[in-house]
Amino acid sequence: MEIAPFSAQEVSPALGRGPGRGERLVHGARELAKTVIPPLLGIALLLGIWALVAVKNNSIPGPMQTWDAAAKLFADPFYRNGPNDQGIGWNVLSSLQRVGIGFGFAALVGIPAGFMLGRFNFMNRMFEPVISLLRPVSPLAWLPIGLLVFKRADPAATWTIFICSIWPMILNTAQGVQRVPQDYLNVARVLGLSEDKVITRILFPAVLPYMLTGIRLSIGTAWLVIVAAEMLTGGVGIGFWVWDEWNSLKVEHIIIAIFVIGMVGFALEQMLLLLAKRFTYESR
Repeated sequence: MEIAPFSAQEVSPALGRGPGRGERLVHGARELAKTVIPPLLGIALLLGIWALVAVKNNSIPGPMQTWDAAAKLFADPFYRNGPNDQGIGWNVLSSLQRVGIGFGFAALVGIPAGFMLGRFNFMNRMFEPVISLLRPVSPLAWLPIGLLVFKRADPAATWTIFICSIWPMILNTAQGVQRVPQDYLNVARVLGLSEDKVITRILFPAVLPYMLTGIRLSIGTAWLVIVAAEMLTGGVGIGFWVWDEWNSLKVEHIIIAIFVIGMVGFALEQMLLLLAKRFTYESR
């Protein structure tokens, strides 16, 4: 009498099956906890320290007092009571507009300049001392030059953003061009590609991740600079709004502005990080 061998599935039906629904839920809950709990603990620690400092120093409003002020402030963030009395929403938008203009001009100049410096050693050696000299200059040191040349606060602030945010784009783009494998350029030379095709078909795709890194660094610098520049030039903008609230001794509004400035900067950086991941070919 022959005995038919048992298959693996008959011996152990559970073999080969994936985790059950309960196991998946537990695993998902653990991963969610790992993602959510550490930031929540950090925020709780910050609020705790803030509350203790507020108890020790009556001139600093506590978290609850600041929350109540924020609720009133954001109930109508886009009010207008004149050219210099506008809601925090309009002030943030005005600052973003200045950042966009200055940053846009910096990108139009800085990225092509980075390609040129990375592509041609003579130009790199010629401009390297100039960049090394000007790059460490404090952003606010450029503001008086802008006021002297343009005679107005808005273009002076835009100029300051331009001159401070251009350097990361130049340096990162040039570094990306210099790191393109020489074999790629040798093949292009053998194929007789023109300089335009070398840039558009070989250099640009390879350098794009470096360019986006420079852009991300530049937008962070631009957002930092505009707050300080607006404090000195006045007008409408989040920097001027902070200074105006200080003159009115509304410390809770200053704290709110600090969080708003941080959240806007964080949002800008995250947007550019997503864009960088989209065009980083190594991660695909």
